[in-house]
Amino acid sequence: MLRVQKASQRALSRRLRLGQAARRGLATPSEPYDAVIIGGGPGGYVAAIKAAQQGLRTACIEKRGALGGTCLNVGCIPSKAMLNNSHIYHQTQHDLQRRGIDVSGVSLNLPQMLKAKEDAVTGLTKGIEILFRQNKVDYIKGTASFVSPTRLSVQLNEGGETEVDAKNIIIATGSEVAPFPGGSIQIDEEQIVSSTGALSLKQVPEKMVVIGGGVIGLELGSVWSRLGAQVTVVEFLGAIGGAGIDEEIAKQFQRSLGKQGLKFMLNTKVVSAEKKDGKVYIKTESAKGGKEEEIEADVVLVSVGRRPNIDGLNLDKIGVEVDPKGRVVIDDQFNTTVQGVKCIGDVTFGPMLAHKAEEEGIAAVEYIKSGHGHVNYQAIPSVVYTHPEVAWVGKTEQELKSAGVQYKIGKFPFAANSRAKTNLDTEGIVKIITEKETDRVLGVHIMGPNAGEMISEGVLAVEYGASAEDIARTCHAHPTLSEAFKEAAMAAYDKAIHF
Repeated sequence: MLRVQKASQRALSRRLRLGQAARRGLATPSEPYDAVIIGGGPGGYVAAIKAAQQGLRTACIEKRGALGGTCLNVGCIPSKAMLNNSHIYHQTQHDLQRRGIDVSGVSLNLPQMLKAKEDAVTGLTKGIEILFRQNKVDYIKGTASFVSPTRLSVQLNEGGETEVDAKNIIIATGSEVAPFPGGSIQIDEEQIVSSTGALSLKQVPEKMVVIGGGVIGLELGSVWSRLGAQVTVVEFLGAIGGAGIDEEIAKQFQRSLGKQGLKFMLNTKVVSAEKKDGKVYIKTESAKGGKEEEIEADVVLVSVGRRPNIDGLNLDKIGVEVDPKGRVVIDDQFNTTVQGVKCIGDVTFGPMLAHKAEEEGIAAVEYIKSGHGHVNYQAIPSVVYTHPEVAWVGKTEQELKSAGVQYKIGKFPFAANSRAKTNLDTEGIVKIITEKETDRVLGVHIMGPNAGEMISEGVLAVEYGASAEDIARTCHAHPTLSEAFKEAAMAAYDKAIHF
């Protein structure tokens, strides 16, 4: 691991370039790295560890000063900490009595809840640094830009500049919050916040408006709803959940969140937001045009998507092609238009998911090492970590209808599952879609308890081309929630036993 010591810029540069660096085992300008990864997020740090495990001299350059990228620092991990702890708080207030647990004096300690979130983040980022040391990955804290296809200039976080040579470079710089279209709403991370600001609000707002009914908006809206905010979700489209969600599941999901207190304005366009007298006033209109309405809020969460983070890389200087959406153009082996430069994760095509980036990171390194790698984009799961959870993989019913594919559906409700009934947590279903002629599993869609864990069985089914009968004839432990998965598979090719 590269440890940048506090020193003068001249001394720092000399250590990085000359014999002392060589004696410590670091690459010098005359000794290029086999692989350098720009970005220490889920895709980048996994690629770096894999490269080192493959025997490649490897460095990872990360400007944040903490590994893990958006996901670990201000995304997946802190949001799941807040989702879990807010659920416990909400359950304690509203659900424990029916379970025979009497409590009193329950109150929210928001500073402590936020500290628990930060503790989780810190522990995991430090853990990645330990993995780097164990695998002999050089960790360079700084901002990288291309000088040539094989050389990077790095502005070091602690001052000074160095250059790093590499035989192979992998761009893994991730994504950033997309601004509101047209620029009519400016994020200040206090009253008008992105997902980053929504994870660190200093008090529970009385009224919160979420612009965007995708995964991030629904998760963070759920957090603050559970903690006491009146949450209204404004969505331009006619359904919640974002791209890839099954329409039937989306409708059930909206009903479930509605029962929890979230309000929805679908097919609605946000025109503007104005701060005035300590409030934010949001103007909306029908997505098809029409009379304007105004909503008042204490906090507005702008959650309209993310965009690739390529600023400052100097991609145009070396000829890396970027598409009109700002995504780096790659081939099926993650090669950019410049030889020796690959790209993975949010900064290129496909869903912006941490686990997708991780798979690409491993595959990209395998291509460098052996010329062979693989990612099955039909078997990438998606999860919404609300309660109930929603998870899916493969094709939706609407996609198969549009493609003219003949299919069958098997469903099983958690209300008929013994473990769910025992846990008093029965909302939701498992829905399995199969090819009519072959019984091959084409898609799995789950809304219910533990859906995010259970979807892995569906991912395996899609990855290996399993049939519904294969799943149904596989023994599942009793009593478990996974039995609902087995019963849905039985219903897809024959009949369920318990429903």
